[in-house]
Amino acid sequence: MLTTLAIANYRSLRNLVLPVQGINVVTGPNGSGKSSLYRALRLLADTAQGRIVASLAREGGLQSTLWAGPETISAAMRRGEHPVEGTRRKHPVNLRLGFASDEYSYAIDLGLPAPGASAFSLDPQIKRECIWHGSLLKPSTMLVDRRGPLVRVRGRDGSWIHVTENLSAFDSMMTHASDPRNAPEMLMLREAIRAWRFYDQLRTDTESPARSPQVGTWTPILANDGSDLAAAIQTIWEMGSTEALVATVEDAFPGSRLTVENFDGRFAVKMNQPGLLRPLGAAELSDGTLRYLLWIAALLSPRPPALMVLNEPETSLHPDLLGALGRLIAKAAERTQIIVVTHAAALIAALSAQPGCHSIVLEKNLGETNIVGLDALHSPAWQWPAR
Repeated sequence: MLTTLAIANYRSLRNLVLPVQGINVVTGPNGSGKSSLYRALRLLADTAQGRIVASLAREGGLQSTLWAGPETISAAMRRGEHPVEGTRRKHPVNLRLGFASDEYSYAIDLGLPAPGASAFSLDPQIKRECIWHGSLLKPSTMLVDRRGPLVRVRGRDGSWIHVTENLSAFDSMMTHASDPRNAPEMLMLREAIRAWRFYDQLRTDTESPARSPQVGTWTPILANDGSDLAAAIQTIWEMGSTEALVATVEDAFPGSRLTVENFDGRFAVKMNQPGLLRPLGAAELSDGTLRYLLWIAALLSPRPPALMVLNEPETSLHPDLLGALGRLIAKAAERTQIIVVTHAAALIAALSAQPGCHSIVLEKNLGETNIVGLDALHSPAWQWPAR
């Protein structure tokens, strides 16, 4: 389980060090940085897929995503005694992402290429990547170290072994230098990050694939758009917890029953509701009902990931369903770490009532996102690897 998330110089997240627990609810007013935090987490996950440079390019390049304020904000600026203005830069331009856990921790530092060095001058370059044991970065805990094109790993006798000296600046060591013999930690961490799941585009429109029968195959992980809903529900019936599925449907829709019909290998969701003489197909369900079924399929996955991030899961749901959604998320958190980004008061209240729920309230001051009530003395210990 992650204990700390760290983000520096990404949009309004100038220097955010975030403590995380089992269930985490991220809230705050519009424009406080919730979406930036969600996107930063997706970028962090892209490192394990080798897509972080391409993902930043799609956002407009490093220059468009970097913190737009001054490198440092003085106390006088914060008090309003001095106007906010640029200062002489003391450190190179960087965008840094990282996380800590009790087992393995990771950080990546991206910067700009030398001017005029290439036609791809807008592409960021990976300057430093590190993996270390435990939550605190120290020379003695470093396991894998990448500086520019050089990647080295710690051998069993404590000495450093060079894995490669020619890694491209746009390639992550996670995808191009994994060594199962000399660096099994990097391989394990890469696969764990690849299993992280992000849900923010579950489709419930009239053209949504979830509303039509789909070819059914084993589906322990719901697709990001929910297109394989029926197969995912059937997989929970056969591989997961049937009791949890029945109880979850009953909690949200009392007296209702969920089934999956098989038409020559094509699966379709059916829902029996009290007072109706026939079950309703997915095409007949309201957007809210269908979206809730998608959340059931995602959160009761028979193959839970290490981390699941939900962005505004209350979309299209009636407020009466948010209490049941909070209990469903809490049930899923028994097997996986969950971060929920939301501004729905009813969902926040439902999640806050669950044991172990960690509330994270964001606010923006002088364009910078901060955590309400978290000062430097109580912030998690975190140190960025130097270039």
